[in-house]
Amino acid sequence: MSFNKYITLNNGVKLPQIGLGTWQSNPGEVERAVETALKAGYRHIDGAVIYGNQNEVAEGIRQSGVPRSEIFLVSKLWNNSHRPELVEADLDNTLKELGVDYLDLYLVHWPVPFQPGETLAPKRARADGAGEETIIDVGGPSITDTWKAVTALLKTNKVKAVGVSNFTVKHLELLAKSSDVVPAVNQIEAHPLLVQDDLIEYCAKKNIHLTAYSPLGQNITGKPPVIAHKEVAEVAEKANATTAQVLIAWGVSKGYSVIPKSVTPDRIKSNFQQVELDQASLDKISGIVKIDGRTRYNVPYFYNPRWDIDVFDEDNEKAATHKVW
Repeated sequence: MSFNKYITLNNGVKLPQIGLGTWQSNPGEVERAVETALKAGYRHIDGAVIYGNQNEVAEGIRQSGVPRSEIFLVSKLWNNSHRPELVEADLDNTLKELGVDYLDLYLVHWPVPFQPGETLAPKRARADGAGEETIIDVGGPSITDTWKAVTALLKTNKVKAVGVSNFTVKHLELLAKSSDVVPAVNQIEAHPLLVQDDLIEYCAKKNIHLTAYSPLGQNITGKPPVIAHKEVAEVAEKANATTAQVLIAWGVSKGYSVIPKSVTPDRIKSNFQQVELDQASLDKISGIVKIDGRTRYNVPYFYNPRWDIDVFDEDNEKAATHKVW
């Protein structure tokens, strides 16, 4: 079973270290996944309005029979609601979809504002004719403007803690210069091919907890996901564990909370059965990056439709027209 460890956030709220992610789950799969997870002992569910399945999360919670008070529920402000006057309405919509009256944690999903409106991701043709791009709210609110509106939600009792997602050190520094409220959490892509030492060090110093999404890697870049590496399989065999359990254990060893996504009941259950790895095994997993090279799977500049903005300051984002402001 899970070690049932909780992380105490910088405002005293306690976050279960292992949770269920719901990103990239097909319609009709999430209700059962959430129900299965909660019945298996999970108490941390991560969602977002853009995932398009918060109504299923709500039904999964209902079917599980687990009281709302026992569940740590996370959702996120979407990009088309970054203008300060839209922030609380976006939260209210999420609360309605989830059928609850508060969230345990509400995150700014991306440091990127989209054109506001009913369309979550408004699109237009790219100037180069090579497909479509999402319309960025150029001249719209800065991330500091949005953050101030998000922190104001703490006074409404609709959220217990607030944080961010996909923020770099540069982005966090902008928030620090404009607000006394330090994000409780920064949810980031984190796995053995993407260890961001500068971000880890900064967040530790500022007492910002890191949640790892995509802890097993992804295959959206064409490169094999971390979980497919033979070194992971070798460590798993030695530990009598699954490859997913090994990568979750690696993330836990870094101090992250970890939110693996699955819709398969057996995998949901096994992901919650934590294992401990010896230092040699952890080092072997950490060494994968020397074989395959540093890899960030989730880069919006390469989405289709493309986001024409440099979010992470990666070399392959340099051609983007815009930077986070």
